[in-house]
Amino acid sequence: MRTDINAGHYSQSSTVPNSAACVPDAINFSESKSSGQRFVIMLSAMAIGVTAGILLNEQMTTTLTGMFLVLTFIGGLLSTWSPCGYSSLSLLRPAGKYSFSSVARWTPTFITHAIGYGIGALMLGGALGLVGAFLFEQLAFSHMVMGLAVLAIGYGAHQLGFLKMPYPQRRAQVPHDARFRFRSSTIGLLYGYALGMNYLTYVQTPTLYIVTGAALLTGDITSAITIIAVFNIGRCLPVAVNFLPISNQAVQAWLAKWQERAVELDGFLLLAIGTMALTMLTL
Repeated sequence: MRTDINAGHYSQSSTVPNSAACVPDAINFSESKSSGQRFVIMLSAMAIGVTAGILLNEQMTTTLTGMFLVLTFIGGLLSTWSPCGYSSLSLLRPAGKYSFSSVARWTPTFITHAIGYGIGALMLGGALGLVGAFLFEQLAFSHMVMGLAVLAIGYGAHQLGFLKMPYPQRRAQVPHDARFRFRSSTIGLLYGYALGMNYLTYVQTPTLYIVTGAALLTGDITSAITIIAVFNIGRCLPVAVNFLPISNQAVQAWLAKWQERAVELDGFLLLAIGTMALTMLTL
């Protein structure tokens, strides 16, 4: 038996008897755009960022806060396109044939999964806010924004393949064997906590670094927890697709189809918002 880490599900080899249920390996994957197309995306993102920065400069603090929260939430959604995102959607499924009763029995799993994310936000956000309160409480707002903006632009270019940036991550997945040892609601809680801590598993979006940096630089525990919580809400919500009568295969195929577009959207948003912030600071 082999594990497809990208698809987040098991596929059985040809040695398994034909009578056994199996999921065929994916053979069609999303392809990235050409370097020319990605260069146009990069220029478009930066042009939009400069234009927005000029037009919205008078409401700089409000605009930057709002755009950052949008980026944080969408970054959480985009983290679904990672091994653990695939795995969560695949493994945290209602048992048996889809019905009202099967979904009702599965609902506690979704609730405990969300609670796990909440615990992760409290612990990670609280730790970042506490460290920031000691190290960065006196940091000027403009300096904080400038640092995060430069980082966002760098990682935006990284996502589009034009700049190599460091990507320290713990390349680990949620433990698949937990489903054989615990009830579904317990697994939901464990998975939610592991994913909600964000650095215990592999997260395939550098928006996480911008979110972490912002939580650290706020120098305030409540603000830091709020930032991580917004990111975690975006991470948790996609599991709600399991409330719908959609097969796991359909979900996994859709994710695979849009894998590269998610990366490009991530890069576009990082470049646009980073450029907008720098534009506002220089006017």
